[in-house]
This record gives sequence, structure tokens and C-alpha cells, in this order.
Amino acid sequence: MTTVTLYVLLVVASLPFLYPTLWMIFSSFKPANEIFLQPPTLLPKEWTLDGFAQVFTAQPFLRQYGNSMYIAVVVTLASILLSAMAGYAFARIRFPLRNAAFTLMLATMMVPTEVTIIPIFTAVRAMGLTNTHWPLIILPIFGPTAVVSVFIFRQHFLSFPKEYEEAARLDGVSRAGVFFRIALPLATPAVAAVGIMAFLRSFNMYFEALIFLRTPENFTLGLAITRYQDFYGEQMWNTQLGAASLTVVPILVVFLIAQKQFVQGLAQTGLKG
Repeated sequence: MTTVTLYVLLVVASLPFLYPTLWMIFSSFKPANEIFLQPPTLLPKEWTLDGFAQVFTAQPFLRQYGNSMYIAVVVTLASILLSAMAGYAFARIRFPLRNAAFTLMLATMMVPTEVTIIPIFTAVRAMGLTNTHWPLIILPIFGPTAVVSVFIFRQHFLSFPKEYEEAARLDGVSRAGVFFRIALPLATPAVAAVGIMAFLRSFNMYFEALIFLRTPENFTLGLAITRYQDFYGEQMWNTQLGAASLTVVPILVVFLIAQKQFVQGLAQTGLKG
């Protein structure tokens, strides 16, 4: 198979995944009455920026954008640090019931979020944290979604050379020093993989935001996009599509910056079981 043939096949195979995104972006430049024309068209017949203009006037979009960005950054940094520490402990430190604890932690992935959301909401309301961003920060860091991050770091640290640790300990470096000064700086692929997944998961969060947030000023983007409605309660489709197109930008930037490390990090999860 030639290189040209391979690229043609890859382009054809990617069309089902690319077309919805391209349709969303081009439709955000269409008038509202043109979006659902039959037969459907990809490119607008009449280009307009009305949808993008309404994005910023119908809701406090910039503030909602800032909410999603800072929540995603905080969750990403905390997830990397805490998941790396947990993964290192499961991989390199021997303690009683280590394997049983790791298996139990993996089992929590089997529990759907919808099953636990009611007791979590009751606890959050009892603490007076509803309509704040605290549940959207704490739940991704310590909840079942963090288990995958711990698993990735554990698999990475299983392949970490033992000689590095032994040499550092002979030089008087503590266990924490080995982790922060040697192991974590060498875990770049795992850090990138966990960082991208945590950022995407937090930035696109919808269900938890729907449960805990009430006022538009506190909304995140995933929830805000669904609230663009006109005076008659009808959906403002071109505005929603414009807002959705703008939310794709930070996701693409993060992925393009760290895509190489992301692939390496996921590949390393299969080195050792």
C-alpha cells in the first residue's frame, strides 16, 4: 500500500468524525432559518455573524467561559498531583492490602455517576455548597473519574527503574524527594495523558453542573450552551452552535500542544499489568 493510498483511506475513515464538527462550525455562520433546510448543506448560502454576536449578549458568556477555564485548570493540576502520588504509592511502596485496595478502587469505576448523585447532592446541600463551583472541583479530583488517572500513573511507575530510587536513597534523598525530584519529572507522558483527560472531562462537564448550579453567572459552558432561548422559549440554534464552536478552541489548543505525550502516556499503560 502506497503512502498516498494510506492517506486517502485515513481521510475517508475520518469523515464520519470530522463532518459533525465541520457542520457545527459552518452552521454557526448561517442564519437561523437556513440551518435545517432540506436537503441539508454544509456551507452557508448567506454568511452572517449574528449567531456569534448573540452569544455575548444573551448570556454572560465571557464569565461562563472563565468559570469553565479556571475550574478545568484547577482540576487538571490537582488531578495530576494527587493521582501521581496515589499511582506512585500503588506501584512503588509496599503496604498491607495494597493490591486489594487497588482492586477496590478500580471497582468504583463500575458505579454509574447517576447512582451516587443523590447522596452526593444531599451532602453538598448540607454543607451549603450548592450553586458554587466547589462540587465541580472536588468531585472530579476525588471521585470515580480520577481512578483512570491513578491507573495510568501506576502503570507508568511500574516501569520506573529501581536503580534510580536506590541511588537516590543512598544519597540520603527521602521517599518524598525521590517522588518530587526524580519520578514525577520523568513521568512526562503520563502527566500529559492525565492532564489532557482531566482538562477535557472538566471543561466539558455538564451533568454535575446541571445538578449543582442555579444562576447563569455561575454556569459553566456545557450548561450555558443549552440555555440560549428567545423570548418565546425557542432554541437559538445558530447562537448555540456559535457558542459551541468557541468552546472547541481551548480543547484543540491543549490537545495539539500535548498530543505526542498523550499518545505515549496511553501506550505506557499497557507495559505492565
